[in-house]
Amino acid sequence: MAITTDISRKLPIGVQSFSDLRKTGCLYVDKTDYVYYLAHSGTKSYFLARPRRFGKSLFANTLSAYFEGRKECFSGLKIESPRPNQRKGLRRTFQDGRTEIV
Repeated sequence: MAITTDISRKLPIGVQSFSDLRKTGCLYVDKTDYVYYLAHSGTKSYFLARPRRFGKSLFANTLSAYFEGRKECFSGLKIESPRPNQRKGLRRTFQDGRTEIV
């Protein structure tokens, strides 16, 4: 049995910016339901443990876009209306080790 799929969209290899990924139309597995869950669960801190090359920086960038209220990035996804930036927090970039307040 042959499985055929149409992968007419390009794979986001090396893309770590959520807005760039959405603007260029790259293939993206919608995990924004996890963003909503993390943002509204009431937990004060999270430890995101994933193996190397499993999208930690992209997910952190997605969280940043959500809290900054960049609605254009979320059109067509599970959460289309991100809330405005009401909380501030730290963002750790795994690519170059930077930490910044967002």
